[in-house]
Amino acid sequence: MNYLSLLVLVTMSISYLTVHASNNQIKEKLKQITNSVPKGTNFGVMVLNPLTNDTVFAFNHRQSLIPASNTKLFTTGVALALMGPNYQVSTKIFSENVQDKEGKISGNLFIKGFGNSLFTDRNLDEMVQALINAKVTKIEGDIIADDSFFDQNYSRFDWIEDEKTNVHLPPVSALIINRNQIVTTIKRRKRLVNVHSKIADPPAYIAGLLLKKLVSSGIQVTGKSGKGILSGTVYELASASVPLKNILSIVNKQSDNFLAECLFKTVGAVASGKEGSAFTAAQNINKFIAENDIESTGTKIVDGSGLSRYNQITVGSIVSLLEFIYLNLKYYEPFLNTLSIAGVDGTLGGRMGSSSAEFNFRGKTGTLNGASSVSGYLKTKNGDDLIVSMIFEFSKGGINHYRKIQDQIIEILAEYDEISG
Repeated sequence: MNYLSLLVLVTMSISYLTVHASNNQIKEKLKQITNSVPKGTNFGVMVLNPLTNDTVFAFNHRQSLIPASNTKLFTTGVALALMGPNYQVSTKIFSENVQDKEGKISGNLFIKGFGNSLFTDRNLDEMVQALINAKVTKIEGDIIADDSFFDQNYSRFDWIEDEKTNVHLPPVSALIINRNQIVTTIKRRKRLVNVHSKIADPPAYIAGLLLKKLVSSGIQVTGKSGKGILSGTVYELASASVPLKNILSIVNKQSDNFLAECLFKTVGAVASGKEGSAFTAAQNINKFIAENDIESTGTKIVDGSGLSRYNQITVGSIVSLLEFIYLNLKYYEPFLNTLSIAGVDGTLGGRMGSSSAEFNFRGKTGTLNGASSVSGYLKTKNGDDLIVSMIFEFSKGGINHYRKIQDQIIEILAEYDEISG
């Protein structure tokens, strides 16, 4: 062996040993952090390099824990895989008959919801304008709202037995307007404030509202408003749709619970071809997990948002889900774009700023009383990708204490310098 070859070999060996010494130091730091967690805290941590399939760090990765809003990763991940990012979530208006030369429609007019949780009063105005543009002048029939794409268990308390959460969402229906809330401005202590009240019966309310808008726009309606189910041959007159990816982004970046529960039932409806419900949603998410060899031991999902303390998930299961998405290129980039970026936006916008993790960690946070979680994808110092998942259940210390632990772990991992392959 000549001098030059020997020099190269020695240099490579020193570099290798230096890197691995550095990585051993990082792992030692992670052990020190986990060892310092207050006694009585139940928690799990798992870090995986998905390309090499190396487990960088693991602690209690098979322990079932309350995931809080990390549950949304399953709701959004399965929704994306089943439907694709450009799937259109819609609200539509149909008629039983086509209009005649005078613009008259003989028969009922239907408005049907397909889980479009971003549908607003303005969208409804645009649909009425579409009818005007189509020269519709009269409807000889009723205005009927069809909410049958989902079941009529509008409250989470209707589908989760002995639910204990104190978060009361608006009705989770297939036909939605303005997040199923009415906003009223009142004067309180010399100030104008907005008061939100729930729409108790969304389809009845929307049918009545559509009738009023039609009449005020000059379209005559001979019948009344009500609820029913679309059947037989019908004709689509107007539609308001939003791409699935838009909903996924709000659910993950902003941790929007109402949109998550509507999406949960949409998964159930699309996957089963039947009425969307919490049962069909959970059943088909479990089916998807099983069919794609995603780790499911110790995992039980009862809702789409993670509000329920009956949800039980392991960090190993979350890592396995995120690994499945990572290794499927058609899912990974659209899903990655829905996640909050550390130091930039969403629920991670105020965390890990001015650290190596800023811009480089994209994830989903979770918070309930006594529970905190964070999971996602981290781009390390040398450009490798890591999948990280952490869940903490605690009775001592505030939520910020555990967020600092999570951030510290991610920031340390951001300096990870493993040699790829």
